[in-house]
Parts: sequence; C-alpha cells; structure tokens
Amino acid sequence: MKPILTLLLTLVVLTACSPASTPTSDLLPAANEFTQPASFTPAASTPTASPLATETSTPLPPTASFTPTPIDSLKATVSADRLSCRYGPGPNYLYLFAFKAGANIKLVGRADNDWLLVENEPQRCWIHPDFVTVAGDPRTLRTMYPDGFKLIVSPYYSPTTVLSAERDGDEVTVTWVEVKVSPGKYENPNMFPYIIEVWRCEDGEIIFEPLVSRFPFITFVDEAGCVQASHGRVFVQEKHGYAGPAEIPWPEHSDP
Repeated sequence: MKPILTLLLTLVVLTACSPASTPTSDLLPAANEFTQPASFTPAASTPTASPLATETSTPLPPTASFTPTPIDSLKATVSADRLSCRYGPGPNYLYLFAFKAGANIKLVGRADNDWLLVENEPQRCWIHPDFVTVAGDPRTLRTMYPDGFKLIVSPYYSPTTVLSAERDGDEVTVTWVEVKVSPGKYENPNMFPYIIEVWRCEDGEIIFEPLVSRFPFITFVDEAGCVQASHGRVFVQEKHGYAGPAEIPWPEHSDP
C-alpha cells in the first residue's frame, strides 16, 4: 500500500511542474508561416490643388516707346507782348518781324531744339516755343529742319571752307576760312557773322544746337556713346541771308 501511495504523489508533483501547453496554430502561425504585415495606408486626406498647367506662349517683345503720328499743323496764340519770328530755329538767326500779343498763328513744323515753324507765306519763320499757347502737343508736328526748310541764300557772299576739325577727348575745335562781312551787311552791331549748326552727342542723345562765332573757329563738346553719328555745318550770315553750308568733316573718337 505504501509503494502505491508514493507513486501517486510522484505523479502529482510531476504534473504540477510541467510547462504550460503551447497555444494552438489557429492563434499564432508557425515560425515559418509569418507573413509581412500589411503596409499602412493612411486615411485619405484632402488633396492639395496642383497649380493648373498654363499654356506655354512665346513672350512678346518689349513695347517700343510710343511715337505719335506727325501732323501737319496746329493752331497757337502768342502769349508774349512781342514775339520775334526768325529766319532760322534759334535766337541768333536773322530777324524777320515780330508778332503782337494775342496773335493767332499756324504752326507747321518743328526743329530738334523745339523751335516752331510758323506758316507765314511767302517767308515762313521760327519762334521760341515758350511764348505761345498751342492747341495741342507741338511735339507731334513734323520735324522740318534741316530737311524741310532751307535758309534764305545770301546774294553777296560765297560759302566758307572748313580747314580742320580736331578732337581732344570730348572737345572738338573747328576752323574755317575767314569771310569778312562788311559792317554795312550787319543786321545790327550784335549780329554774329557765323552760324555753326551742330548735331552733337550729349548723355547718349544727339542734341541740335545752333552756335555762333565772330571768329573763324569754335570749340564745343561732343561725347561718345550715341547711336547716331554727330555732324555739323558752318554758315556765313549777313543781313540778306546765308552763304553755305560748309560741311564739317567730323573727327571720330579714338578707341580707349
């Protein structure tokens, strides 16, 4: 009886010390049956609007500066007490006559220095723009000098001849053959016997400037940097008109 009891106790002890049973395969797969976890797919979010595709177009060229269509004439009224009208577009050309304040005139052209050409047949003449009220923009008038207007010709003198045109940096000195105008052929004691018309370069632009001299030479500034070529000419002036022009052989700028 005692051996049987001992055997039963031994069986009880062995049963209590046995490890827990392994879970069945329907709960966990076998080691060789693991599969990669499914990839995580985030919840759909509000789509970000992509910029709409724009049609590719050829860029337009830069807009050119507006140049108004030239017009033939404008009306104007003289605002000065007396307004000199001259044979050329500048204060030192010969005097023709003067308009009185309030005179109604017809403008038919302009020069590059903004002087205005007045319809006054048989002899058109030039006025300063600051002394008239213009019905419109005088810049829209046709440029009439030098191609559209000729200075009255002197019956008494021949043109001079340009002897030299020399450059020292931006300074140009022009000399010509002296033509002695008789005192009796002066319009007044202050008249200049030489008118030197120059189209010279200044700050990248061609400037028209009528210069004057009492002597057969002159010096002025002509810079580099203009697209158009500078040029000029010399007239002999006397009270009946102009002899010339004598063209100036323009000196080129030396390479830097």
